[in-house]
Amino acid sequence: MSNACKNVNQLWAYILTETLKRLGLTCAVICPGSRSTPLAVAFAQQKPDIEAISILDERSAAFFALGQAKASGKPVVLVCTSGTAGANFYPAIIEAKESRVPLLILTADRPPELRDCHSGQTIDQVKLYGTYPNWQTELALPSPHMGMLAYLRQTIIHAWEKSQIPSQGPVHLNIPLRDPLAPIPDGTDFSYLESQFHPEEFFTAVINSIPFPIPHSPFPIPSEWQQCDRGIIIAGVAQPNQPQEYCRAIAQLSQTLKWPVLAEGLSPLRNYADLNLYLISTYDQILRNPQLAKQLAPQMVIQVGEMPTSKELRNWITSIQPQRWVIDPSDQNLDPLHGRTIHLRMSIEDLGTREEDKGEKSFASLPNYLQLWCQAETQVREAVDQTLAKMEDFFEGKAAWLLSQILPPETPLFIANSMPVRDVEFFWKPNNLGVRSHFNRGANGIDGTLSTALGMAHRHHSSVMLTGDLALLHDTNGFLIRNKFVGHLTILLINNNGGGIFEMLPIAKFDPPFEEFFGTPQDIDFAQLCATYGVEHELITSWSHLQQRLNPLPDTGIRVLELRTNRKNDAKWRQENLKNFAADIAIIIP
Repeated sequence: MSNACKNVNQLWAYILTETLKRLGLTCAVICPGSRSTPLAVAFAQQKPDIEAISILDERSAAFFALGQAKASGKPVVLVCTSGTAGANFYPAIIEAKESRVPLLILTADRPPELRDCHSGQTIDQVKLYGTYPNWQTELALPSPHMGMLAYLRQTIIHAWEKSQIPSQGPVHLNIPLRDPLAPIPDGTDFSYLESQFHPEEFFTAVINSIPFPIPHSPFPIPSEWQQCDRGIIIAGVAQPNQPQEYCRAIAQLSQTLKWPVLAEGLSPLRNYADLNLYLISTYDQILRNPQLAKQLAPQMVIQVGEMPTSKELRNWITSIQPQRWVIDPSDQNLDPLHGRTIHLRMSIEDLGTREEDKGEKSFASLPNYLQLWCQAETQVREAVDQTLAKMEDFFEGKAAWLLSQILPPETPLFIANSMPVRDVEFFWKPNNLGVRSHFNRGANGIDGTLSTALGMAHRHHSSVMLTGDLALLHDTNGFLIRNKFVGHLTILLINNNGGGIFEMLPIAKFDPPFEEFFGTPQDIDFAQLCATYGVEHELITSWSHLQQRLNPLPDTGIRVLELRTNRKNDAKWRQENLKNFAADIAIIIP
C-alpha cells in the first residue's frame, strides 16, 4: 500500500475497507458525491472481494442495502457524501433498527473548520439518526500515524460487532475528510510505512467470527408449561437465517407440550408445514366466531418472534389476559399488548425440547383443547380453499393464496405493507415449498418497497414481490437500479388504483374527503411507466394466466405482472366473508 498511497485520505480509506473485507463484508452500496470520493475509490479497489454497487438515489440505495442485508443476514455498507444525502438514508435506518437488520452507514462529512460557516453541502451530521443506530460515532480526522491507523482499525471492528450484538441493527460512522479527496499527492511522506506497516501483522486480529458462539446448555422447559393443557404457541413475524431449524424447534416444543401453533403468514412455519403437526393458519377467521373464541381461550401463551398482524388475535389475547412468555434473543420489548409477560432472552432453538418426540399419531388421544383447535383449522381451511378455488373474479386476496401453492420451491418473496401482508395472513395456505418471505415489518411503512425487494433479489434465485400500486409508485426510483441488478425479480402488482388498506377503516364512510386524501388514486398507466425504465410489463387476464407466469420464473431482468382489482369490492368481500368461514363450525368436543 505504501507505494500506491498518494495522500492521507487514501491511506485512511484503505485501512477502513481492508478491515471490513477481512471481517467478512461482501457488499457496499455507494451513492455518488464528492466528499465521499476516498471511500468510493477504496471500495471500488476491493473488488471482487467486496461488490461495490453505485446507486443514484440515497433513499433507494439505503433500502436496497436493507434488502441485501435481510437476504444475507450479514452487514451491508452504505456510503454517501455530505449534506442532505445522508438524511435520505433515514427511513431505511429506522426500518433496520425496528426489524433488526445489520447496516453500516458511512456518511462522509466536511472537516470541523468548514462547519457552521455556510460552507456548501454542509449540515450537522453528528447523531443525524437520533436514537436509531445501535451505535454511532464520528471518526477522527484522517491521520497517517500508526497509532491512529490502529484506532481506525479497532473502531471499525467495534462498529461491525455493534451492528450484530446484542441485536442486529444499524451503526452510523460520520467520517470527516479534508481535501484532496481524489487520490492525488498531498505532500505527506509515507516512507515510514516501509519499515513500520506490515499488513499481515497489522490485520492479524481482524477475523470474520461475529457473532461469537456463546456456550450454553439447553434451557429446560418450565414445569408450568408442561402441566398446562390449555396453552398455545404463537409463531409471529420472523425472518430467521435458518428457517428450517427455526420451524423444527417450534414444532418440537409444540409436540412436547401438545399445544397448537398459531402461525402468522409472515412466519416461515407456513412454508414448512409438514414439520408441524398442530399448525393453525386460519386463527384470524376462527376468532371471528365469538363462541369459538370463548371456548378456545388459553391459560398460557408462548410467543416466538413478534406479535402477528391480526387485530382479531391481538384483541382476543388482550381480552383474555393469559400468562405469556416471549421467546426472542434480542434485548427489546416485543409485547405491544402490555400483558402479564415474561421475556426469555434466548433463541427458540436453545430450548431443551425432546428431539425424538414426533407427536401423537392418534388424534383421539390428544388433549381436548388441542383437538378443538385442529378440528377448527381443518374445517375453516377447507372452507377458505374451496371458496378461493372457485373464484374467477379478480379478488386481490386470492393472489396471496395462489402464490402459496404455485411458486417454485425456495423462491425469495418480498411482501409489501398495507393489504398484501394482511392478505398473506388471511389466506396464505400452509405448504412445503420453503418459500423465503421477506418484509419491512419493523416500522411498517410503504417507503422503499421496490428497492428493498431488488436488494433481496440481487444475486439470489429468481424472486417475486407482491405489492399494491401505491407502494410501488412510492419507490419508482428503485427501477434506476435495473442496470446494476443481477438476477430476476417478478413484481406481482395488485393495481386497485389507490390505498386499499384505508377501505377497511371507518374513514372510508366519509367521502369527501376519503377518496382524495386517503384512497389517493394516482391513475397511472403502468405499461408506460415500465416502458420508461425499460422494464417488462404484462397485464394479467385470468388466474390461469397468472399461474403460467409464476412458475417457472425467468432468470434475469425485472418484469411487472399487473393484476387490476376493485378496492371497494375487495373491501366489501372481506367484510362480508372473513367472518363467515368459521360461522358454522360444529363444536364437537366438550
